[in-house]
Amino acid sequence: MPGPIPNRSDDLSRERDANRGGRAPISTGEMREVIVPRADRDWHPIAKKMWEGMKSSGQADFFQNSDWAFAYSLMDDLSEYKKSEKRSSMMLASLMQGLSSLLVTEADRRRARIELSAPEEPEESAAVLAIADYKKDLGVA
Repeated sequence: MPGPIPNRSDDLSRERDANRGGRAPISTGEMREVIVPRADRDWHPIAKKMWEGMKSSGQADFFQNSDWAFAYSLMDDLSEYKKSEKRSSMMLASLMQGLSSLLVTEADRRRARIELSAPEEPEESAAVLAIADYKKDLGVA
């Protein structure tokens, strides 16, 4: 989606602003079983770092096997590009477009109306808290 990077939905003053102008609703996804290939040992260090970053980043929740295969191919090409003595600007543009299509940056994800949020802290039940309070009052460790 071209244009300026949209604000995060929690930065908007009203819920209707998030869907203003006929925008599609924000998408969330559920990951299917995925097998992430191992990085190639011969890749350039930057390609390895990018690969590890993609594996540990939140957008990986949306990746399926085809996305990982595409990312693997991109890292292979990125490695060759970085190792090359003569670098092509066309190749760099192609690599950047590929990374953008995988939503590697927050700007890419916002344009696609995908937001990553911090995991919620699990809440302890009232019963667990009450028992802890009783133990504390009784002096039991």
